[in-house]
Amino acid sequence: MSTPEVKVKKQIRKILDELGMYYAMPIGTGYGNSGVPDFLVCANGKFVGIEAKAGKGKTTALQEAHLSRIRGAGGIAVVINEDNIQTLKEVLS
Repeated sequence: MSTPEVKVKKQIRKILDELGMYYAMPIGTGYGNSGVPDFLVCANGKFVGIEAKAGKGKTTALQEAHLSRIRGAGGIAVVINEDNIQTLKEVLS
């Protein structure tokens, strides 16, 4: 059974695939960096971090710290849910 967040991630993957974007989905284990966005994307030469959330899901302080560091380094960092999924194509173009 798919969770609402898994459904959002599927929609994000579909958009990324349609646009031909390179992306990676880091696995959150004890061996990696916790709080890294769900999708790390190269979009037209720009680094993009995408955190997927469902419903009223909120980012954690650690996730916010990573998103802030991406922005501070000149990248783009967004939180995408069912309500704003359609804006993703604009962000990536």
